[in-house]
Parts: sequence; structure tokens; C-alpha cells
Amino acid sequence: MTRAEKSWIMYDVANSAFVLIVVTTVMPIFFKEIAARGIAPAVSTAWWGYANSLSSAILVGMAPVMGAFADYQGWKKRLFAGFLLTGVMATALLAFTGHGAWLFCLAVFVVARTCWSGANVFYDAFITDVTEPGRMDRISTAGYAWGYIGSVIPFLMVIALILGLKSPAGTGAIPAEAARAGFVITALWWLIFSLPMLRSVRQRHFCPPVPHPLRESFGRLCSTLRQIRSQRNVFTFLLAYFFYIDGVDTIIVMSVAYGVDLGLGATSLILAILTIQIVAFPCSLLWGRLSDSFSVKLLLQAGIAVYVLITLIAFLLPSLPTLQAKTAVFWLLAILVGTSMGGIQALSRSFFGRLIPAERSAEFFGFYNIFGKCAAIAGPLLVGIFGQLAGHSRYGVLSILVLFVVGSLILMQVDEHA
Repeated sequence: MTRAEKSWIMYDVANSAFVLIVVTTVMPIFFKEIAARGIAPAVSTAWWGYANSLSSAILVGMAPVMGAFADYQGWKKRLFAGFLLTGVMATALLAFTGHGAWLFCLAVFVVARTCWSGANVFYDAFITDVTEPGRMDRISTAGYAWGYIGSVIPFLMVIALILGLKSPAGTGAIPAEAARAGFVITALWWLIFSLPMLRSVRQRHFCPPVPHPLRESFGRLCSTLRQIRSQRNVFTFLLAYFFYIDGVDTIIVMSVAYGVDLGLGATSLILAILTIQIVAFPCSLLWGRLSDSFSVKLLLQAGIAVYVLITLIAFLLPSLPTLQAKTAVFWLLAILVGTSMGGIQALSRSFFGRLIPAERSAEFFGFYNIFGKCAAIAGPLLVGIFGQLAGHSRYGVLSILVLFVVGSLILMQVDEHA
């Protein structure tokens, strides 16, 4: 790999720690057991879903203009750095959340996650600058793979703190001090492993400079909208991506909160998520190698099928008679998620990267992320609404099934070789 490719992959190591610790494991438990202590489980789970949806909605409003503006020379790196540094500071600020301060906790989390997602718009777009079209599948899957295994290191630090500190009676299933220290560790890890990306990756493809880049970016935005609608393959793929990635992201975001509602212990949940990361590392690399022998479209359909199975099993989980049985099946689900999570995300990114013009990658990836984030609004919202209406989170989980089915049907219409 070139230095630029390695530096780009290293940023996946940096930002994956945020997903693992803040979005997926420690933060949901910290929110439900400490920040939202005293609130009914179904209600706190719903508020967690609403916060994730709000973060996505904010990015949806900003991403089109950000992407169009970033394609002018020099702006992609500046905007990336701005979102990165703001997100790091907001993550560290989570350490100041007190007991019962659920509103402050969610507000800071929304800022942190929005900035994390915003930085990823430009990070994804940089794939056209760091590598060639024929190498995109391998480089994209390598990014996810090393991100999964690399983020295990700060995660183990946090687990050591959780196991080493005893939570005082009545303060929840996770020691508050350990969680707060975990947020600081995440912020530092994110910043330190972003330095190679900031230092070595350059914007090779860009639009020529113009006198009024912000005004011109709105004109290009309208042009891109017309172009996307006229390019059937691009638009059809984005529509399919909207549905199936919604299901993938929702399972990632809501899994721990769902496990808490089922009565699973914090240690069990955290170790299950750790298992996902370990399994995802070789499986993501395997998906990259499989792309040399099989069509990416076929591999994406296979990943969707695995997630359909995951959703059905998750719906049936509460019907199991004992906590031990629920825990064992939850671990089985963790392994299944690990086998396909990296592959379906990485191959979606590289597939789209080959469909678009390289010099307008930030703009097109802005739309790519819009479809992903619009989807991320709908999924947690569905889980929250159906869970509240039915009185149990399992019915919210079942609603995710339709997202995978619709996504698969639309993906069938994409012509991979057009």
C-alpha cells in the first residue's frame, strides 16, 4: 500500500473507537443507567433513538452544501479537520455528564456524533484521492477491518476500568467514573490516530478555483441533483442503499439498549460487542478478497440476507425462557453481525466510489451520506415509535425487517456493469 492509502486506513482506526465506545456500547449503557436514571426503560430507549435521529437530520441539512464546497481545491481537508476537532472536543465533554443529566448528555452526544458523521463525509470522499478504482474494494474493506481491530485497544482499556472499579449501590450497572474516563480515552485516540490522515493525505482531484466558491457550490449542487436523477444506476443504488444501510446502522446503534431492556448485564453486553469487533476484522478482509471472484452486487445481497436472519432472531429473543438462553443467543447475533457488518459497509462505499466522477467525489459522497443519514433518522425512529406504542422494544426491532427487504429488491435493479 502507498503511504496515502495507509494513512487513510489509519483514520478508520481513529474514528471506529468513537462508534464502538460512544455510539454502540458504553454510552448507551451510561445514558440508560446513569444519565437517564429514573426514566422508564422503553422511554429512555426511545430518547436514545431520537437523539441518534436528530444527529442524522442535522447532517442531512448540511451535507449537500458541504460536499459541493469541499470539492474546490484545498477545502476538503479544511472541512474534514474542522469537524474532526469539534467532534473530539465534544466527546471529551461527555465526561462532565452528571447523574440524571440526561438532557445535557444527549445534547453533547448529538454534537459529537454529528461532527463524527460530518468528518466521515470527507473521509469517504478521499477514497478517490488515495487509490485507483481497481483497488477501491480492497482499500475500503481494509479500512473497516483495521478500524474494527484497532478500536479494540481503547475498548479494552475502558473494559479494564469498568471491571476494576465497582459501581456504588444504586448508581447503575456500569461505574460512572469508568465511563467518563472512557469518553476521554476515546477523544484522545480519535485525535492521535487522525494525525497521519491530516499529514499525508492530499486532495488530488478537485474542481477549478472560482471567485465565489460558496455561491458556485449551490449552482453545482443543483447540477448534481439533475445528474444523479439522469444516471439511473447511481440513483437506483443510492435508493437501495438508503433502505438496507438503515437496517444495518439501526442494529448497530440500538443493539446495546435493546440488550439492556432484555435484562442482559453490562459486562455481557460489552464483551459481546468486543466479539463483534474481533470477528469483523478477518471477515471484512475476506469480503475484500471475495470481491475479486464475485460481483459486488451479489456480495451485498448476501450481506443483506444475513441481516434479515439477525432481525428475525432478535425479535424472537424475548420469548426465550431464561436469561442464560437470551445471553447465549445474543452472543450468536453478535457473531453474525461481525461476519457481515464490515463487508456490507465497505463494499457499498467502494461500489459507489467507482460510479462517480473523482473530481466531484465530496459532492457525490455528500449525497451518499445524505441517503445514509436520512436512513439513520428513520431506523432508530421506527424502533422508538413501535417500541413505545407496543410497550416492548422487540416490535421496534421487527420493523427493521422491511428495510432490508425493500433495499434488496431495489438493489436487484442496479446494473453493476453499466
